[in-house]
Amino acid sequence: MFFSFDGVDGVGKSTQIRMLAEALRQRGREVITCRDPGSTALGERLREILLNHHATPIHRRAEMLLYMAARAQLVEEVIRPALAAGQIVLSDRYLLANVVYQAHAGGLNPDDVWRVGEVTVAGVLPRLVFLLDMSAERASSRIQRAPDRMEAQGLEYLEGVRQGFLSEARRLPQQIVIIDAESSAEAIHAAVLAAAERVLR
Repeated sequence: MFFSFDGVDGVGKSTQIRMLAEALRQRGREVITCRDPGSTALGERLREILLNHHATPIHRRAEMLLYMAARAQLVEEVIRPALAAGQIVLSDRYLLANVVYQAHAGGLNPDDVWRVGEVTVAGVLPRLVFLLDMSAERASSRIQRAPDRMEAQGLEYLEGVRQGFLSEARRLPQQIVIIDAESSAEAIHAAVLAAAERVLR
């Protein structure tokens, strides 16, 4: 079973992935966690290009394709083998993030990004996406580090990201679960765990 977590940076994805992984392991499940982009040698190199500040301009379409390349490697090197071994995979971001950041907020056509994504993931999609929802302004205020290249594009862009997530969630209600990230970590975890257990049963 494959689950991914998404939302604007600062909503608490890392915390919720850790809490869900611990809860599932306590129930006897084998769980692996990963991040997109990242979790492979290629993915980490591409993550550095995509998220670190540097002078190299990256067009949105090139940006989208770099994320896709990292994801293709992640699927074949990490996710597909884990699923074949019967493990549960929890990913910090996945294809939905590309659709939202580069299309809804970035100006590309969402349908085009979904189509490129279909080729990229070759059938490997999350059973559920947990969308942790919070205003971009509130989420940004919780980040205790220098902003990365995507975060540095400003609150208007990041609120466009949030609205893109919500738009896709309304379109795909069976795949994307919206969870209020303003709640306590424990309340969010309870909602995530309940949704995960429903599909695991």
